Amino acid sequence: MTTNCIKFEGSEVESARGTVSISTLTFDIDITVEPVASDNPMAPTHRVLGRSPRGRLVECGGFWKKQNRDTGADDVTLTIRDFGFNGNLGKAAYQKDDTLQSVIPWGPKEV
Repeated sequence: MTTNCIKFEGSEVESARGTVSISTLTFDIDITVEPVASDNPMAPTHRVLGRSPRGRLVECGGFWKKQNRDTGADDVTLTIRDFGFNGNLGKAAYQKDDTLQSVIPWGPKEV
């Protein structure tokens, strides 16, 4: 498993399952992402599942599609609630694999 890159089962990311190991200076977690079927435009596109300390699978976050205010392009945002982690999905410059998405961390904006 590649750290901070989600490996999806197919190139259609919106409908594919995936796995990733998210590593930061404060935590290291393996997660699985599963697509969510919903007609609600505010619903997440995927749910994020991790393992509890006792090994139980628990929902811990999600992916949301949002429109970038500056460019108008669709961005996909990842959140992991228990760690207050946020990131965007995107391609790194060296990636040619359509099933691989980088996790690009970001913090809350200062107000």
